[in-house]
Amino acid sequence: MVSLAELNPQQAEAVRHLGTPLLVLAGAGSGKTRVITHKIAWLVGACGLPARRILAVTFTNKAAREMRQRAAALCHGAQARGLTVCTFHALGLQILRHGAREAGLRPGFSILDTQDVLHLIRELIQGGDAVDTDSLRAAISAWKDAGVDPDRALREAEDEQAAHAARLYARYERQLRACNAVDFDDLIALPVRLLHEQPALLEHWQQRSGHLLVDEYQDTNAAQYTLMRLLVGVGHGLTVVGDDDQSVYAWRGARPENLRHLQRDFPGLKVIKLEQNYRSTGRILAAANGLIARNTHLFEKRLWSALGPGDPIRVLPCKSPEHEAERIVSDLLRLRLRYADDWGNYAVLYRSNHQSRPLEQALREHGIPCRVSGGTSFFSHSEVKDLLAYLRLLTNPEDDAAFLRVVNVPRRHIGPGTVERLAAYAGERGVPLLQACGEFGLRERLPADAHRRLTRFAEWVEEARHRAHAEPPQAVFRYLLAELDYEDWLRDTSTSPAQAERRIARVGELAAWIGRMAGDEQTEGKDLEAIIGHLALVDLLDRNEDERARDAVQLMTLHAAKGLEFPHVWIAGMEEEILPHHANREGTGLEEERRLAYVGITRAQRHLTLSYCTSRPRAGETVDCTPSRFLRELPAESIEWHEPGSPAAQARVRETGRAHLSNLRSLLQP
Repeated sequence: MVSLAELNPQQAEAVRHLGTPLLVLAGAGSGKTRVITHKIAWLVGACGLPARRILAVTFTNKAAREMRQRAAALCHGAQARGLTVCTFHALGLQILRHGAREAGLRPGFSILDTQDVLHLIRELIQGGDAVDTDSLRAAISAWKDAGVDPDRALREAEDEQAAHAARLYARYERQLRACNAVDFDDLIALPVRLLHEQPALLEHWQQRSGHLLVDEYQDTNAAQYTLMRLLVGVGHGLTVVGDDDQSVYAWRGARPENLRHLQRDFPGLKVIKLEQNYRSTGRILAAANGLIARNTHLFEKRLWSALGPGDPIRVLPCKSPEHEAERIVSDLLRLRLRYADDWGNYAVLYRSNHQSRPLEQALREHGIPCRVSGGTSFFSHSEVKDLLAYLRLLTNPEDDAAFLRVVNVPRRHIGPGTVERLAAYAGERGVPLLQACGEFGLRERLPADAHRRLTRFAEWVEEARHRAHAEPPQAVFRYLLAELDYEDWLRDTSTSPAQAERRIARVGELAAWIGRMAGDEQTEGKDLEAIIGHLALVDLLDRNEDERARDAVQLMTLHAAKGLEFPHVWIAGMEEEILPHHANREGTGLEEERRLAYVGITRAQRHLTLSYCTSRPRAGETVDCTPSRFLRELPAESIEWHEPGSPAAQARVRETGRAHLSNLRSLLQP
């Protein structure tokens, strides 16, 4: 049986509680993952619940892996066999695969990512008025989250713009189903619909879910909450862990009011608060408590620490973003001289990605290793995805998602109507889309010109597939670029010559990557199929890169920092219009901005510094800036203002000088 001796009384109570649904209000740094993993082990070891009847869901694959490993260690391995710890979307995919036929899908259905969805929407609106594809995608996502089908969306449209979006939503859904595909939102929306409509499927999954544990509950959206409620049913096997003060994802559908719904839908709900923080010093927590107290709360809590008061929180006024970057770097060097710890223990956080440039430049100018998190992955760019989709189709002619991406890129005048009828025919025949292009029966479904274009495309793919089997990957890639006139296509479809050159440069990077993977003539490299298979490991490789880059100062947005902790933290840009953001300066938006600042503050373990600029470039001119109202909301006794010229600032200058000298010596050492 798992020991609870290492838990504090509130954590142990949460682990042992059974009989009614449980909400664990886990403040920042209060050990929520420890509670979840120990509860899994307790359910298995002390309560005799088979691990296969336990479902634990969270929001990232990284969190799920960590939770699974820790739970398995506590269960001593074998007892954890059959345990499911995954993301909401991975659980939804399991349910959807189990009920694919009932959802109108064939086995092996494709899952479109965000870039694929945007590509499909662009195809659907081709020739129409100029519209914002990102806004249309967001509208469709919001409708699916709320359980609104296209017919209802059209009925409830309040103006012609909303009606136009609803009509596109209907065409979008028909295209997905015709192509045997789903999008990311369908991985929650379709299982919810299935569980509502299929009693036998609902009973199966409720039996499967002897106990459901939900991590980061405050980040659930409406559809995820409904899925959770359906899985629990009338039983009491539910433990949710979250913190309403860290709900910072309203822009992607998170609803902190789900805490209120939990009380409504589960009248016997037990609430346990975890308020002891194991991460931060007393002054940091006092600042966090003082700030977040200004928000409205369904449940009140106040973090405390046994780690002592610690140093005051320092506030640095700066003249400009460049001056701010220099002050932060000087401060960082001073602390590193004092503690001589790894660069990875230092993090600079900010509200928006554009703030990273002067910070990164200043760090590199001083020879300090740094890593900027949150940039776009190379493999997410549309031109890279286009060309990799071609290579996927050459190695696997049954890859319908790859076919859909490239059939009209570059433009072949094969419109969505043609593709929809092709997909319907392929579905009836039970064959992949590429194979269906060459079947005689398709002629009866399509105009002659449309059929001719599809046939020509399928014949070209077949010819390219023969090359892919006979020639090295680099040669196949060069052949693709030449046959497609792909660089000219990029120039024709880019918004500016500069953007076209950036996209063409990424194509060159992809060619170089394929060359490295394939090896040169003197080495034994991978064939094209092996290279495409390797792409599934890209995320793993990125994680390994993260491990190698760990000893570097971390630059990241406040959103990206959620769930992380660092001994030394700076939050840059504590100004009105930035934090709080200019679009969120009232009502619920302001409360979310305050929660975002709270998240940043509670990332710090030992030292926290806040900085702001008195002027900043904006729209081609320099404007005066006002310090963030959040600075005034922090308790004065926890704050130390460092105005230039003050005795404290002069002492810091002397200490910083010694730090710069020490860093220079280290750089000059062989």
